[in-house]
Amino acid sequence: MDFDVVVIGAGPAGLSFARALSVGEAGAGQTPLRIALIESQPEATLASPAFDGREIALTHFSARVLRELGMWDRFPADAVSPLRDAKVLNGLSLHGMNIEHRHGNKDELGYLISNHLIRKAAYEAVKDSPNVTLICDAKVTDLRTDADGGQVTMADGNTLRASLVVAADSRFSAARRAMGISARMHDFGKVMMVCQMEHDEPHEHVAWEWFDYGQTLALLPMNGNRSSVVLTLPQHEMQPLEAMSAEAFNDAITARFARRLGDMRLTSTRHCYPLVAVYADRFVGKRFALMGDAAVGMHPVTAHGFNFGLKGADTLARGMLKARASGSDFASPAVLQAYESTHRRATLPLYLATHAVAKLYTSESLPSRVLRDAFLGIGQRLTPFKRLVAASLTGAH
Repeated sequence: MDFDVVVIGAGPAGLSFARALSVGEAGAGQTPLRIALIESQPEATLASPAFDGREIALTHFSARVLRELGMWDRFPADAVSPLRDAKVLNGLSLHGMNIEHRHGNKDELGYLISNHLIRKAAYEAVKDSPNVTLICDAKVTDLRTDADGGQVTMADGNTLRASLVVAADSRFSAARRAMGISARMHDFGKVMMVCQMEHDEPHEHVAWEWFDYGQTLALLPMNGNRSSVVLTLPQHEMQPLEAMSAEAFNDAITARFARRLGDMRLTSTRHCYPLVAVYADRFVGKRFALMGDAAVGMHPVTAHGFNFGLKGADTLARGMLKARASGSDFASPAVLQAYESTHRRATLPLYLATHAVAKLYTSESLPSRVLRDAFLGIGQRLTPFKRLVAASLTGAH
């Protein structure tokens, strides 16, 4: 079967990219690009994705792109929570660095929405795109490209040919490996548990990142007195929490938050994920591009994972459509190199900074603890620095 573009991986980034190509050509007077999306999961799973514990903090840029893609209006109205301010805490101190929405000249720093709702909206938007073909419950067994195009072979023997192949198949991307692209991968040796909880005290729509001694806690404010709770621990310490009854778990998390939000009660299932960050050494090859976590898999401390995936999808789609409108090859080396350089500039500084912060603020050595307090104190007093952080959170830069 012949297509113009084959996308491997129908996660949020892959779906958004396919939708961006489709929407960008609406009314352009051109024959729409023929796009194939290959996904290993059954289509029923894409149509009705299960809650996976993850809440996504969206920047203003991401919110704008999702509106343009026709996805934002598919979210239930009460499912979008404003993320007004943020604070970073260290150890036992009640004082830390406060990042307020006024530092970013916005009414809020961003928005919070469940990952499974983003996946559902992205699927529905793509299903409304007549030039996108979903091939689900499929496994890619061979991938190769040359100067003329790419060829993707699946386990059932079917072969897809296209001018461009895009891999958006997770930070552990098999397609990336098949194309011989290496990646810097850092396993932090810890596990992240995510769940939703009610609490007695209001959160005032302020997100927390609390680098406590021996644990890292995050709180993402949802509507009402509910929050997404993120706890990071070594695997052997996390296992007892996974096995606890709901009542015992409530008591344990209330204690870990030092009762700063009063009593806390579990309102969802619990989900654990290994903490691994990834940065591909190259984002492109001959007639090939990496996208989403396959290109940049962020540590969650800055909540930029999906935001970077969406930014990459937007960057590549715009570059391809611009080339096509001018009569040029949309998958030429020039188009792909422009995508790589733009996306690298947008992601590498924050990736490196996040990596350094995560290592410093999870170290238990005495010098690290002293530096942690010092850096937060300096950051709290430097308004230009807080403006820079707010701009990063809102997506202004």
